[in-house]
Amino acid sequence: MSVLHALNALTGGVRRVNRAPAILGGMWLLTLAVSLPLALTMRDMLAQHLGASLTADRAAAGVNYDWMQEFADQASGVGVTFKPTIIGFGAVLDNLSGFLDNVPRPIVIIGAASAYIVLWMFAAGGILDRYARDRATRAHGFFPPSGVFFFRFLRLGVVQWLVYAALFGLVHPLLFDRFFGRITHDMTVERTAFALRVGFYIAFGIVLAACNLIFDYAKVRAIVEDRRSIVGAISAAVRFVRSNPAAIGLYAMNAALFVIVVAIYAIVAPGAGSAGASMWIGLAVSEIYIAARLWVKLVFWASEVALFQQRFAHAGYIAAPQPVWPESPAAEAIRA
Repeated sequence: MSVLHALNALTGGVRRVNRAPAILGGMWLLTLAVSLPLALTMRDMLAQHLGASLTADRAAAGVNYDWMQEFADQASGVGVTFKPTIIGFGAVLDNLSGFLDNVPRPIVIIGAASAYIVLWMFAAGGILDRYARDRATRAHGFFPPSGVFFFRFLRLGVVQWLVYAALFGLVHPLLFDRFFGRITHDMTVERTAFALRVGFYIAFGIVLAACNLIFDYAKVRAIVEDRRSIVGAISAAVRFVRSNPAAIGLYAMNAALFVIVVAIYAIVAPGAGSAGASMWIGLAVSEIYIAARLWVKLVFWASEVALFQQRFAHAGYIAAPQPVWPESPAAEAIRA
């Protein structure tokens, strides 16, 4: 029964996201707006370093590893991220590795990521409200809940930051630096040490997923039930997940959907090409992948809203669309 509830919620989430394509388009534009200044800054740095030289021609024809190393050695800020691992699927693996190993990023990247997160916090209220109502709200219905819930989600963000800071600042070093190092100190079989580290990654990932699940449902309960207390929303989210195993099953299904998207990108991801048509094709493929990842993120939220409303029927948020002309009561009054 839990699997069926989770599957129904996932189907409902996909339907709700597909019925509101403007949200996906808006979040893609938001992603582009945040990343474009960094890309233009990188472009200027590369152009200044290359100039009109033969090295520039070789760089435009494909990957020039020696030049990339030379550039990285003298670069600063966003320029230090320019390395072979940013090409194609390597960027996904590099981000995953940096996330799991808690690798610090340049301050400019942290600043852009923080701004992006804050903008998502603002949009989250309108997005979740739209998916909860499951009917068009237009701009005049989208932005008011975004503004109302922004400060509540900002308080929730502080709690999230404290939890994740504790996980990555205390638990991560304890597991991977002290405990792992102590266990593998006398190991002679590299395969065993690797399997043990993978096990640590899985255990740490499960803890992260559990926290993410609770915080997601805290947002859902805050929106659907108009909760002002973030502590109360988190407590309610814990109770909901604890009493509804379908929430865990749904999260696993959404995670599997994300893995499928990443696996497809691993197959079609562009490699190191030259300037011209191959460059633009590679850019188009990468942008489609970004849109697909955003779609999965929105399905996460929409399906969680759908599951919550299945378990607790909030009629005010699943009501039929408001009647409009010529079917509205106003039209009937005029006819009378």
